[in-house]
Amino acid sequence: MRGGQPGRQYGRRYDPDLTPPWKRRAQVPEVPAEPGLVVEEVGTGFCGAVIRCEKTAQGPTVTLEDRFGAHRVFPLEPRGFLLEGRVVTLVRPARTPAAPARPARTASGSIAVPGARARVARAGRIYVEGRQDAELVEKVWGDDLRIEGVVVEYLAGVDDLPAIVREFAPSAEARLGVLVDHLVPGSKESRIAAEITDPHVLIVGHPFVDVWQAVKPSALGIPEWPRVPRGQDWKTGVCRALGWPENTGAAWRSILGRVRDYRDLEPGLLGPVEHLIDHVTVGGPS
Repeated sequence: MRGGQPGRQYGRRYDPDLTPPWKRRAQVPEVPAEPGLVVEEVGTGFCGAVIRCEKTAQGPTVTLEDRFGAHRVFPLEPRGFLLEGRVVTLVRPARTPAAPARPARTASGSIAVPGARARVARAGRIYVEGRQDAELVEKVWGDDLRIEGVVVEYLAGVDDLPAIVREFAPSAEARLGVLVDHLVPGSKESRIAAEITDPHVLIVGHPFVDVWQAVKPSALGIPEWPRVPRGQDWKTGVCRALGWPENTGAAWRSILGRVRDYRDLEPGLLGPVEHLIDHVTVGGPS
């Protein structure tokens, strides 16, 4: 052998990638698309928080929600997002085998109590005018109400509300709360509510034409609730304007099914319901 030590091999090792270094794309970090992570999609500039990741036939996708509540779905492509101004590749988060069976919070946003049993019913009650209103209250606040021992009863209408209150005989230990549909100044509902002056009764309402409007349009994938001409049934008019089958019962079931938690509801309903729960649970036996 010429020079060197016996057994040493000469020659240069070459990188199989023959792309010149100055033309190679820099590596970018992979970031798990955890819920709540705020990113910007590079192609559209859409900025929002991660809502969920899903596996589809076309590949994994991520759903983002912007500050206005609008949702957009994007494929999880390499170098597809900006995180704090830096290009990143979002990847599906690893599953944790020890994930809790129940969410950390209830649908109303309260801290969940895993394994908690429903409390014995309080003497106090909440009456909700409208069957669909009552179903929506149960969907979002049901866990809270059972833990607090608050029974919600369906109220067909407010015409007989003064008689119902007298029969209930409210007291400091048996408070009564009433959620009235479309309670606005000058309405029949407001005049009836004004007749009731018992300090142990709280009557609140929401400003919506119908409880459907208490659901944010973004939760349903529509830009806004349609304007329905006077004299036309509002729910039927909404179905026509949106191109839905004119079956208001089926439409409501679809709307209710899209409500995940309090974030899908308007503040005009959230505040009154929380106020009622506080009223009924103060002063009664714990």
